[in-house]
Amino acid sequence: MNKASMAAYRWAVASRVLAAALGGYALTSALTVLLALLWPLPKDQAVLAASMLSFTLYAVAVIWVFSVRSVTRAWLGMLIPTAVVALLCWVLQSGGAA
Repeated sequence: MNKASMAAYRWAVASRVLAAALGGYALTSALTVLLALLWPLPKDQAVLAASMLSFTLYAVAVIWVFSVRSVTRAWLGMLIPTAVVALLCWVLQSGGAA
């Protein structure tokens, strides 16, 4: 392997690590808020249940980032669902009410 391809490979791995760490955290946080808003439980129990599930969701997000074929797909797979879920959270809270 030459230096250029080795550097490209390292940047791709570093990008996936960032996508897994930052994108996974953002997606997991947004999903946790959405689940806490949607579950028909008392608010404190819904937050606790969503928080416990968030550890599994984060692990799935990290595994998914490293299993997809391209770095672009990994980033888009983190950013687009995060934006959609965050929008749903905003609509379900008082910010989206007209």
